[in-house]
Amino acid sequence: MGKAIVIASGKGGTGKTTAAAAISSCLAASGKSVLCIDADAGLKNLDLCLGLADKAVLDFGDVISGRCGLDSAVIAHPDLPRLFFLTAPLEPISTAGDAEGLSRLIRFVKTVFDYCVIDSPAGLGIGFSAAASSADCALIVSASDPSSCRDSGRVVMELKDMGIEDIRLVVNRVRKGILLRTRQTIDDAVDSIGARLWGIVPEDRQVIISAAAQKPLALYKDSAALAAFDRIARRIEGEKVPVPF
Repeated sequence: MGKAIVIASGKGGTGKTTAAAAISSCLAASGKSVLCIDADAGLKNLDLCLGLADKAVLDFGDVISGRCGLDSAVIAHPDLPRLFFLTAPLEPISTAGDAEGLSRLIRFVKTVFDYCVIDSPAGLGIGFSAAASSADCALIVSASDPSSCRDSGRVVMELKDMGIEDIRLVVNRVRKGILLRTRQTIDDAVDSIGARLWGIVPEDRQVIISAAAQKPLALYKDSAALAAFDRIARRIEGEKVPVPF
């Protein structure tokens, strides 16, 4: 049985989708079979981060409605072996039936792939609940500012109410100079959000370059952010890897 990991955030702009793409790529590079699901229906962007824009024709809505099978909708990444992708519909999830359908789909995916990485909608709501309900663990992607931490803390509480206890924190787009000038620390973010720290990802121009080029970050060399995401993937695999800053 595989493992489903939901990537969540309290608000948009934290780099959640970039994190989902990078962590999925790193897990696949380790030899695991990974299905990355864009569950942000209506505002999907994971295809851009993976360099798969316009490649996916069928989406998870087609699968849960029975219009096609999972194997017809999933596409293999041409440059990243063992990484597969399932895109989101153009319309957001709005009914309990669709939410339950996505939850059932994720449970099935766990029987086929080593990992199912789910890029959930930012914030709370039915789309978030559908993406997270069948997850085994959650990674909260947050910036270090107080507003982002407060919203991330609310997501943590919601996940716990859903019965998900394995909740980890990734503090993303960190700039030491900003922390020093604002007298903030990573410990402040961890205490405010209430989740165990799983990674610190520095601000990295390669992330901006890869997004603009619609090329996966995993295909770039000398990326400090990618190195951090690789350490996170290794922790997911069970390795004891330090969290450097």
